[in-house]
Amino acid sequence: MRLGSGTFAAGCVVIEVLGVALFLRGFFPAPVFSGTERQAESPAPEPSAGASSNWTELPPPLFSKVVIMLIDALRDDFVFGSKGVKFMPYTTYLVEKGSSLSFVAEAKPPTVTMPRIKALLTGSLPGFIDVVRNLNSPTLLEDNVITRAKAAGKRIIFYGDETWVKLFPKHFVEYDGTTSFFVSDYTEVDDNVTRHLDKVLKRQDWDVLVLHYLGLDHIGHTSGPSSPLIGPKLSEMDGILMKIHTSLLSEERGALLPSLLALCGDHGMSEAGGHGASSMEEVNTALVLISSAFERKPGDVRHPMHVQQTDLAATLSIGLGLPIPKSNTGSLMFRVVERRPMREQLRFLHLNTVQLSKLLQKNVPSYKKEPGFEQFKVSERLHRNWVRLRLEGNNSEEALFNLGAKVRRQYLDALRMLRLSLTRRAAQYDVYSMAVGTVLVLEALALLLLGVPQALSSRAELDVPLLSPVSSLLFGLLLLALAALHVVVCTAADSSCYLCGLPWLAAGGVMALTAALLCAGMSALTRIFAGGQCLTQTPPQSTSRWSELDLLSFLGTVGHVLSLGASSFIEEEHQTWYFLVNTLCLALCHQIYRHCFLGDDCAPQRCPHTGEEFDGVAVALQGKHAGPEGWELSHAPKDPSSLDALRGPERWMVLASPWLVLACCRLLRSLNQTGVQWAHRPDLGHWLTSSDHKAELSVLAALSLTMIFVLVQKRCSLTSKVAMAFGLLGIYCYRAAIGNVLFPWQQDNKDISKGITEARFVYVFVLGILFTGTKDLLKSQIIAADFTARTVGLWEIHSGLVLLAALLLRPHNLPVLVLSLAVQTVMTQFIWRPLRHGAAAVTVMHYWFGQAFFYFQGNSNSIATVDISAGFVGLDAYVEIPAMFLTAFATYSGPVLWASHLVNFLTSEASSGSALRRACFCYALVCSVPASVYIVMVTSLRYHLFIWSVFSPKLLYEGMRLLVTAALCIFFTAMDQTNTKA
Repeated sequence: MRLGSGTFAAGCVVIEVLGVALFLRGFFPAPVFSGTERQAESPAPEPSAGASSNWTELPPPLFSKVVIMLIDALRDDFVFGSKGVKFMPYTTYLVEKGSSLSFVAEAKPPTVTMPRIKALLTGSLPGFIDVVRNLNSPTLLEDNVITRAKAAGKRIIFYGDETWVKLFPKHFVEYDGTTSFFVSDYTEVDDNVTRHLDKVLKRQDWDVLVLHYLGLDHIGHTSGPSSPLIGPKLSEMDGILMKIHTSLLSEERGALLPSLLALCGDHGMSEAGGHGASSMEEVNTALVLISSAFERKPGDVRHPMHVQQTDLAATLSIGLGLPIPKSNTGSLMFRVVERRPMREQLRFLHLNTVQLSKLLQKNVPSYKKEPGFEQFKVSERLHRNWVRLRLEGNNSEEALFNLGAKVRRQYLDALRMLRLSLTRRAAQYDVYSMAVGTVLVLEALALLLLGVPQALSSRAELDVPLLSPVSSLLFGLLLLALAALHVVVCTAADSSCYLCGLPWLAAGGVMALTAALLCAGMSALTRIFAGGQCLTQTPPQSTSRWSELDLLSFLGTVGHVLSLGASSFIEEEHQTWYFLVNTLCLALCHQIYRHCFLGDDCAPQRCPHTGEEFDGVAVALQGKHAGPEGWELSHAPKDPSSLDALRGPERWMVLASPWLVLACCRLLRSLNQTGVQWAHRPDLGHWLTSSDHKAELSVLAALSLTMIFVLVQKRCSLTSKVAMAFGLLGIYCYRAAIGNVLFPWQQDNKDISKGITEARFVYVFVLGILFTGTKDLLKSQIIAADFTARTVGLWEIHSGLVLLAALLLRPHNLPVLVLSLAVQTVMTQFIWRPLRHGAAAVTVMHYWFGQAFFYFQGNSNSIATVDISAGFVGLDAYVEIPAMFLTAFATYSGPVLWASHLVNFLTSEASSGSALRRACFCYALVCSVPASVYIVMVTSLRYHLFIWSVFSPKLLYEGMRLLVTAALCIFFTAMDQTNTKA
């Protein structure tokens, strides 16, 4: 079967995407779980020895009513820091002098809303895959406080984030959900919660009230934690808390038990305004428990204590008189019950340790050897003796208190050790699914590597030997062997396995695909050892040598791949790409100067689309092996018509172009600080987005939009030029409407709106430009000789994508887009054309610059830097598919625009139809190598200390990058088919 190298590469990348998806399904496992059954079971009785205890039932509740006020993204310094003192005076008074207990609750990554709600209410550690489920939360089947409260007859009312309604669809007697993903709204989303308060607080027909406020989080996503909107929002929350607290105090006068008001956050907020990763600002949240039961004595100073966020589930359960959720891994916050009698304290601690020990028994086969379990047994034995002495009544109160204090310390130590044991085993990997996914990815990568020489040849075609009799027999044997292995694994597996749960048809498809890829790889290897060939029989005659760019491409790729094995290099990966791009510019400078000043003996290689040669990168990727007649990869005849033909200003521009590109890259590095170690440092982006410099940001945005038009319009048709001009004007109007920039006649931004009309106005022109470009491409297929229509059509598609990126990027990032277009123009006019680089070399350069501009935008390998506000530009409600597409495009706009420019450059420059196929193959290869090797690295590092905070987010980014690459390869292949037909 003969395939073009582009089609072959696209197929391999699609297979890799399937393999990565299967690997992710096994790598992001289900957390420690005790099952979904919640049948009533008797609570553990109080330990007793030699006497019968009458404490066999659950303890009575400590509070008559509980109000949970959850403020999204309430990080600890918003309450306990200077902002809290300034904007939340009532809360600060309660923290410092009132009847309250203050905590800094640590949230485990991923620090996104849905997993954190699960942690608060179940006490368990949600799986990292809940980052994806956060977009569409399923019903929570795991044992939790809300379900227990409903089963106990508690009447629960909820207002706020609709995620709660999805998690608990039939648990609330009254509710009103608000959309959590429409981040442009930070006013109505909270007003829709507060409007119910006056009515609800006057009623007596509820036991638990849950309020989830989203406005603070939305301000963070749109403007960051330093936004001037943060202060008024905190003041608003402070006023609401005062209203709730005073209402609860007035009702307590005739009640037997006090009420509890819990102020908490689900996660924090990074310095960029996002969340999802593991920085201190994202994981440390405020937790304040307010109740008259915590009344303090004069001089009682209480500093915030550090606890785990999962501790709230056990504490709420004890406070409401409910069983602790079975999957809970948290400990009771002892300060809540420290004023209770000693017997009650020990009873509460015993219930918590019994629950944790049962969870340990279900998840750890050798639980008896765990230090926490041994400590629990010692504590229970001491507790039993204490109860016996207490019931006998022959001992002094002081002796009982001293012995009780000892038992209490034993219990607290046991709780700490049990929690550590469960945390270490917080998840179980689906090793079988991970192994199959890894095999698929490595098989696809092996086929790409084996196909390098022929994929980058002049014909850019490969012969894939899948239909030969030998291959068919080998395929059948491999399929039978894999089927037998599947049966053995699924019947012997102790834990659930995703592949084993699939229907036989789907599982058989996975095994058939694995066998087919293995068969193709073995056939290719057989041909190599049998005839010194790889997937073909007639390689072109040539000699080979590596050029400097070939060596740089090879060493840069290898170095980048090796750096992914260290957590620090992943956190600061932007530094790797900045170094590679700068080194590339210096190498190009050396190549240009050597040619200009040393003569034609050092002439650059000949453009492969004008001859029969192909790039030296092929040699770098295939190793030292060559056919019996050799391969001509880098050598090209002397061509004095390239740089020697340039005179005057053009020649000087060629000499200066690498330095111009270096200057642009250095300027962009100062715009957005990213990574971890230096993310807190001030940069131009923070300076521009501050409220004091809105005029400067407005001028910069206007100039950037003007430069975008100048750089893009030159190759567009008249219709597209007009659409581009109106579209860019609409972008400025949109940013002015939402308050990011100002019009010259506008002194402030009082009339702020959502900008929906303005954004949709721009969308019309984006779609119009894309439609015009597609029409020109179709026209070029009908009129075979119309080369101009094809190039104009491709450029108009590129222009439409540029316009969309300008709309979605934040105003201070518009210079990133401008300089990206400027670098593309400089590289095209003064480097790639004069030096006549080959398709593979140009492709590697486009890929490297695309990755660098991904980080120039302010992105990193942290989930917190994903700008989800881009997914709601022009939307008045949350629509899942458009929101996900817009967010993904805004995040990966750098790589996408550089890949689109690559298609335009090769289509306009190549005289041979195989250039795009070679480019597609090379692009797929340089994307596949890091992703494939990283999967192997992550598998070996799955028990690393930073696996969830550093390596796992990077794994999600690699999976998404591979998906984007698959889409780009399909686009490359489609454009190649268009060129072939034309």
